[in-house]
Amino acid sequence: MGVTITGVAAGSPAARRGIRAGDELLRMNGHDIEDVLDYRFYMGEAALTLTLSREGKKRLLRLHKRPEEDPGLEFATYLMDAQHSCRNRCIFCFIDQLPPGMRESLYFKDDDSRLSFLFGNYVTLTNLSEHEIQRIIAMHISPINISVHTTNPALRCRMMGNRFAGDRLEVMRRFAAAGIRMECQLVLCPGVNDGEELARTMEDLAALAPAVESVAAVPVGLTRYRQGLPALRMYTREEAAAVVRQLEAFGERMLAAHGNRIFYPADEFYLQAGLPVPEDEAYYGDFSQLENGVGMTALLKAQFRRAMEACTGEPRGSRLTLATGAAARPLLEELAGEAKARWPAIRAEVVSVRNDFFGETITVAGLVTGGDLIRQLKGRTGEVLVIPEVMLRHEGDIFLDGVSREDVERELGVKLVVSPVDGDALLEALFL
Repeated sequence: MGVTITGVAAGSPAARRGIRAGDELLRMNGHDIEDVLDYRFYMGEAALTLTLSREGKKRLLRLHKRPEEDPGLEFATYLMDAQHSCRNRCIFCFIDQLPPGMRESLYFKDDDSRLSFLFGNYVTLTNLSEHEIQRIIAMHISPINISVHTTNPALRCRMMGNRFAGDRLEVMRRFAAAGIRMECQLVLCPGVNDGEELARTMEDLAALAPAVESVAAVPVGLTRYRQGLPALRMYTREEAAAVVRQLEAFGERMLAAHGNRIFYPADEFYLQAGLPVPEDEAYYGDFSQLENGVGMTALLKAQFRRAMEACTGEPRGSRLTLATGAAARPLLEELAGEAKARWPAIRAEVVSVRNDFFGETITVAGLVTGGDLIRQLKGRTGEVLVIPEVMLRHEGDIFLDGVSREDVERELGVKLVVSPVDGDALLEALFL
C-alpha cells in the first residue's frame, strides 16, 4: 500500500530533502498512508519520518518543518485515492431522477466519509469498513454528516435498497460513545418515514445527544423523470404543516433538556405548509444545517437588514432583474421592497423561473437551468440580470444543463452578475 507522489512544490520542505515525483509515500511517523485523511492527520508534526519507495527500494527520510507547514507533496487526486461511490438504491434518490444527456459527473453518487469531514457531504455509513470506523474513532474525525432518514432498521433497508443499511445504525452509537459529533439529515417521504416513524427516529437520535448535535428534516424532492422508480408523491399543505408541528414540538422538548433544539424542519417545509419561517436567528443555534436549507431565510433577512443599516451609499439606478426559483421569489420581493422604500432610485424586478427542465415541483434556485432562464426571460430583462451563484457549478462557469454564462449573456443581451447567497451581496447587487 502507499500513495504515489505526482509532484513536489518548489522550495517546500519535501523539495529541500530531495523527494521527487514518482516516489511512493508508504508511511509517515510509522503510520500507513492510504489517503488524504491519513496524510493530513499525521503531517501536522514538526518532525516527520517518511518511509518512501523509489524504483522498488525503500528508504527512511527525516524532514523538519513548521507544525502548520505543508510538506509540499502533491498527488494525482485530492483524496489521493478513488472517490467512494454509493452502494444504495434509495427510493428518493435525486440522481436517479436526472434526465439523460447531462454532464457525466452529475450522475456519480458519492458516499465517502472523507468528503463528509473535508467538505460537509452527507454519508449513509453503508460504505464504511470496520477499519474505516476504527480510523475515524482513533483520529477523532468530527463532525460526521450522516443521512439517517429513519432509525427503524427494516424501514431503513427498504428505503435505501440495501440489506445492510439497518445494521449501520449501530455505528452511530459507537461514534457517540467515542465522542464523535454528528450532524444528521432526514429526507421525509409522505406516508413512509414521517408520522409515527418520524417520532421513533427523533426519540432514537435524541438518545445520542449531545453527540448528535443537529437533525434537519427536508421534504422529498421529485422531478418529472421517475419512470420505473418507486411511487412517491409530494407533501400536501396540510401534511407539511403536520410535519412542522411535530418537529417544532420535539425541538422545544430538546431545548428544555439540552439548551438546543437539535431537530429542525427545513425552510422548504414551512413554504410547502404556507407557514411563516421563524426569523429569530437564535432559533437556529449556530446555523449548522444551512446546507439543508434550515435557517437560510432568517439568516438572509438578518444579513440584509444589517447591511441596510450600515449602508451610506446610493444606488446607480440600473434596471435590474433578479432571477430565482419559485420558492425564493416572495423572500426576495420582500427584501427588494424594503430597499426600494429607502432608496427609490433602485429599479429591480424579481422574477421566478419555472423549472421546465426537472419539472414544476422543483422550485429551488440551485436547480434552475440556463436553458429555462433563456427561454423564459427572453425580452423580459433589464440591463443587468442577477442570479445566485448556486445556479452554477462550483467553478462558476456553467449551469446544470451545460449552458454557459456567456450563452445567457449573448441570448438575452444582458450583463450577467453572479451573486453570493448572503444579505450583503444581495444589497450590493441592488445598488448596481
